Amino acid sequence: MATFNLSGHDTGPFTLLGIPGLQQYHIWISIPFCLIYLVALMGNSILLYLIVVEHSLHTPMFFFLSMLATTDLVLSTTCVPKTLSIFWFGPQKISFPGCLIQLFFLHYSFVLDSAILLAMAFDRYVAICSPLRYSMILTSKTIVKMGVGISFRSFCVFVPCVFLVNRLPFCKTHVIAHTYCEHIGVARLACADISINIWYGFCVPIMTVIVDVILIAVSYTLILCAVFHLPSRDARQKALGTCGSHVCVILMFYIPAFFSILAHRFGHNVPRTFHIMFANLYVIIPPALNPVVYGVKTKQIRDKVILLFAKGSH
Repeated sequence: MATFNLSGHDTGPFTLLGIPGLQQYHIWISIPFCLIYLVALMGNSILLYLIVVEHSLHTPMFFFLSMLATTDLVLSTTCVPKTLSIFWFGPQKISFPGCLIQLFFLHYSFVLDSAILLAMAFDRYVAICSPLRYSMILTSKTIVKMGVGISFRSFCVFVPCVFLVNRLPFCKTHVIAHTYCEHIGVARLACADISINIWYGFCVPIMTVIVDVILIAVSYTLILCAVFHLPSRDARQKALGTCGSHVCVILMFYIPAFFSILAHRFGHNVPRTFHIMFANLYVIIPPALNPVVYGVKTKQIRDKVILLFAKGSH
């Protein structure tokens, strides 16, 4: 029986076609994509700048928010520039190592985003349910450990997928009917059994994220119970306002993410054009909306943004 060389080093470049069935509309689709990407770049950059320069924002909540903004920048920048080049100049080639790097950072950013949202939920839980012990529990050392821990966990969850793709032989087409490289889409081009890719790529990340979702749900259930027992109406409104921005971001992240994952695995009746369009919106809409939501819903951020632009106008 023939055996395949388990090295992907000799694999030639892939060609990214864009959104199948909508090639004639690529130039028009690129306009909102480009504008939303600029909003994501500008919004997250302003958020990071404010958190770095304003000492009043040097708190655990804003540390995790800076991690979220950085991860969103990585997520969108991993995919959108290549997507725009396809929309503007037609099908684009990407080297095999470049494809592996892109799919790693795409999925790593997704799992890390989920872990950051869990850390933010824990931060709000401690702040509202144990306010007197907040500074004792969430010390600077603890926050750094949490940041390193969730980054390392996300790395460990997805780095095996890179090796699972790298071992595959690609002796058929090198044409990818998509705007970027993603794990299962690339693996399906291989002329070998990809069962382990499918099951690892689906089960491990999804189970990791489901655990995050369950823990986030438990955190916010406990938070709501604590909020409604607060004696002051103003305190209740302030707590709900702070949590409201978190819940909006959580819903914006998980709803399209789960739809995209489940459609890829089970949605055989979902048109490919719709699935790829949705997958493109997923990597650009949350990164653009997250800083807007936090800017509108979080008073500290809102006040600092107004002050920043007021200074700039003089």
